[in-house]
Amino acid sequence: MIYTLRHLTTYRYARPVRFARCGLRLRPTDGEGQTVLESSLTVSPEPRQRAVRRDFFGLDVTSVTIDTPHTEFRVEALSRVRVERPPPPAREAGPSWERVRDDTLTQRSLGPEAPVHYLFPSQRVSLVEDVTDYARLSFPPGRSAHSGAYDLMQRIRADFRFDAKATSVRTPLEEAFALRAGVCQDFAHIMIAGLRGLGIPAAYVSGYLRTIPPVGRPRLRGADASHAWVSVWCGEGWISLDPTNGIAMCDDHIVVARGRDYTDVSPIDGIVSSSGSQKLKVEVDVIPDGEAMPEPLPIADAETV
Repeated sequence: MIYTLRHLTTYRYARPVRFARCGLRLRPTDGEGQTVLESSLTVSPEPRQRAVRRDFFGLDVTSVTIDTPHTEFRVEALSRVRVERPPPPAREAGPSWERVRDDTLTQRSLGPEAPVHYLFPSQRVSLVEDVTDYARLSFPPGRSAHSGAYDLMQRIRADFRFDAKATSVRTPLEEAFALRAGVCQDFAHIMIAGLRGLGIPAAYVSGYLRTIPPVGRPRLRGADASHAWVSVWCGEGWISLDPTNGIAMCDDHIVVARGRDYTDVSPIDGIVSSSGSQKLKVEVDVIPDGEAMPEPLPIADAETV
């Protein structure tokens, strides 16, 4: 499957911003069953400086510096990506979770793919006893790491309520866990915390998930969204699981970045020199080849957050 991806981010400021420096992580990655065919990034106002660097985890980060006073900042990322993934391995295959836990601590590699980087607490993923105990129910003695992680994913899908108003991007995972509600970022952080609490390495994956509009209704421009899921080290490789939907990663998932948690992979971060309020609007389109360009999003649905 080949997808055209469009990710438009617009910030509007109550007062002019005189200086901004941002890091942009919006280019999909090559690998994990996908190939980037084309990619472009348009920034407005035009940056005074623009540079691309590759971070430790292999992610291309575009750094921009803007010193033109502005009240609107727009970033549009366009990409075409081919996705062709084999089916995931059998869930009972592979080593037991106890062996994965023990072997991880004896590995000598410290490269970007080394599972040890995804074993310890990180900025957004603390190790919480209640979360570890919740995860432990999926890992009886001798069960394969893949099977246990798959069971944990499905339990999160069944036990937690998707509610975009229950949490925000800054909500600690402990709070989302207590609420049993949140969004994909919360569910990914909770699953990662539970796995790491048991000694199983787990990474945060950000990207997109193809959505299918209701029967008889057109796809609306900007109505898709970014998505997040989990990649688990199962002893013989990484296996990606989506706790929001209770499924393994498939050809409908497009990977943009992988890190220890959301902090490592946030699409846009940085600093601005200004005062007053700001509004953020994000529009995302995931369009399979052969589909027509979506219709414009109605004004009533174009919510600014």
